Amino acid sequence: MRNDKSPNIPRTEPIMSATFTPAVNAEIRRAAATGIYDIRGGGAKRRVPHFDDLLFLGASMSRYPLEGYRERCNTSVSLGTRYAQNPIELDIPITIAGMSFGALSGPAKEALGRGALAAGTSTTTGDGGMTPEERDQSSKLVYQYLPSRYGMNPDDLRKADAIEMVVGQGAKPGGGGMLLGQKISDRVAEMRTLPKGIDQRSACRHPDWTGPDDLEIKILELREITGWKVPIYVKVGATRPYFDTTLAVKAGADVVVIDGMQGGTAATQDVFIEHVGLPTLACIRPAVKALQDLGLHREVQLVVSGGIRNGADVAKAMALGADAVAIGTAALIALGDNDPKWEADYQKLGTTAGAYDDWHEGQDPAGITTQDPDLMARFDPVEGGRRLRNYLKVMTLEAQTIARACGKNDLRNLEPEDLCALTIEAAAMAGVPLAGTSWVPGTSGDIT
Repeated sequence: MRNDKSPNIPRTEPIMSATFTPAVNAEIRRAAATGIYDIRGGGAKRRVPHFDDLLFLGASMSRYPLEGYRERCNTSVSLGTRYAQNPIELDIPITIAGMSFGALSGPAKEALGRGALAAGTSTTTGDGGMTPEERDQSSKLVYQYLPSRYGMNPDDLRKADAIEMVVGQGAKPGGGGMLLGQKISDRVAEMRTLPKGIDQRSACRHPDWTGPDDLEIKILELREITGWKVPIYVKVGATRPYFDTTLAVKAGADVVVIDGMQGGTAATQDVFIEHVGLPTLACIRPAVKALQDLGLHREVQLVVSGGIRNGADVAKAMALGADAVAIGTAALIALGDNDPKWEADYQKLGTTAGAYDDWHEGQDPAGITTQDPDLMARFDPVEGGRRLRNYLKVMTLEAQTIARACGKNDLRNLEPEDLCALTIEAAAMAGVPLAGTSWVPGTSGDIT
């Protein structure tokens, strides 16, 4: 700052600390005033390497592109071909991730089922059990088997088209979620066998196993309950993807689901969301390498989730070796969550459309992440299902457009050689060359 005794020294603007930013300072003050840690929903807000840091190398001379209006590009995928008698057959490689009834309203779960059905894909129950609306509207429903066991019963397991055993979630690997009392209505309490209106915290690990050896036993139990008919998925939060994928496969999984840190959650500690786990981009290649080392790539399918937003993200995940992707937050936005038409209501909550992530408080103006009857009445599940179907259709068309431009007649024919990276970090994580060079960071390749 200017010294008043030295008037000839030019004045400079004050510089804010890059470490103690206004947001950091505000959180310190909040913690000091309340003595409790912050919880919220949504995914990581920090910038990490992601699919936007990759580019496709479309066909020109060395590759022959396909004509979009004349040549077919297949999008179908089978999940669970390893052991299950009835693998899930999907028209598109984009599935709906697990989001619980309780975190979401009943009409929202119904809309997810309607949209998935219309698009020819599957949806997933999430914590808290299976609702009749979702089962009735879904031709392909995956039942999540979580550490909490909320709402779990063998009858519903047998009604499912696949079972996803959840070991961890990308937004909170190693931690459990939360459902505040104001969202535990009579119906939620009955389904979860919980007292109404009391805060609930989900367990961080399954109560009846302590490691990968027990996982094999649990998978066998689930297969016996379902008569070996349906696929068994194992979902892990991205932390040690090579080893976790290897252990899941050796325990008998048909499908491995890897969830990166950009994946959302209904509610957990903010410190988890921002500081635990790996970016989605960083976990795909190690998981694929594990499957390749076991000689089971494509026989055991890999589903990737966490921050998937558009057809380019889908195509990039598949080019890196995934068989399919799962979307959660994007699906909620497609239904109408965080819609600017409710901006006045978001403002009353002290936030704005697009930034609202206090889903755990149950005051969602869009009527999607709430149990309030008046708010739920704002949401039309039929219209929500139509919007989701449209969104899934657009994503699929975008992915097909890219695949054809790379000369591929099947989305699963996309490969790492179709990609380059804009940054050294993304190149290292994805295992593809830095744009304009043949160099993959971490290798002895030429930087030319």
